[in-house]
Amino acid sequence: MSYMKTVAAAAAISLSLGGAAQAEEASYVLATASTGGTYYPVGVALSTLVKVKLEPGEKIGMSAISSAGSGENVRLLRENEAQFAIMQGLFGSYAATGTGPVTEAGPQENLRSVTMLWQNVEQFVIASDSVVNGTLSDLVELKGQAMALGAQNSGTIGSNRALLSGMGIDIEADYELVYGGYGPSAEALQNGQVVGISTPAGVPTGAISQLFASAGDSVTPLNVTEEELAMADAGRNLWTPFLIPAGTYPGQDEDWNTIAQPNFLATNADVSEENVYMITKTIYENLPFLQAIHPATKAMSLEAAIAGLPVPLHPGAARFYQEQGIEIPARLIAN
Repeated sequence: MSYMKTVAAAAAISLSLGGAAQAEEASYVLATASTGGTYYPVGVALSTLVKVKLEPGEKIGMSAISSAGSGENVRLLRENEAQFAIMQGLFGSYAATGTGPVTEAGPQENLRSVTMLWQNVEQFVIASDSVVNGTLSDLVELKGQAMALGAQNSGTIGSNRALLSGMGIDIEADYELVYGGYGPSAEALQNGQVVGISTPAGVPTGAISQLFASAGDSVTPLNVTEEELAMADAGRNLWTPFLIPAGTYPGQDEDWNTIAQPNFLATNADVSEENVYMITKTIYENLPFLQAIHPATKAMSLEAAIAGLPVPLHPGAARFYQEQGIEIPARLIAN
């Protein structure tokens, strides 16, 4: 009996260290978005990395496919047509809670996070003659005014709708919306057609650079305070503080303290723990490879790996981060 206990204890220790775990031969599908955006090339970079580093020895392969984006990726994961997907943090939150535009199947309990990839940085800018405090509360005070918050049915307007609802704003009822992409929105602000815009994107954003260079002091970026962040996030634990350093944009003499939500790599809970562990490890041991393929991945680092993730970590990813000394909050530990 004593011998059996010793063997069992040794096996448990070996398993806890990952020594006894074995990778499973697998060929995964990674869902991205349209080929013209950022999701697809980043997905191709990730799948290429897996193929180069893990397929020869571990027989773990991955192929990136284009899709309609975050909303469809929720379905693809749910129906196991894809085992990994890139999606906006807000859609991960929608899927986990069965809310928003992905309510048809109820809460998606199989959804897990692997890593934050890069962040959509919220960039609220208003006409300088409308500035009172220089923070997001100024936007709230502009009810009844014309605003450019994204194109119709876009992820941009969807995230703005969710974020500003936490500030007590119904964007359709409280603003006169002018629909358009980032370039036309910036031009509308400069021309006085709207009093404010919001352009969540990677930094620097071309439309904002052009706006600041052309409009100068006539427009002002809005900071987001800790209190405003808590209101806008509305308990999602999705948006986090983000600093745009002074000098990032033309004429930007001061730091811009705003917030951001993640684009993240999601997976199914039933994907092999050891495989997800090895994929996560491979990603972080080869960041220069990814960053050479697409600049969006320059936002990736171990320090930011779990920032704003909307659903619990896959156990394989959690194990890797714990080995790296990253403290994982309880909400990101899968039951």
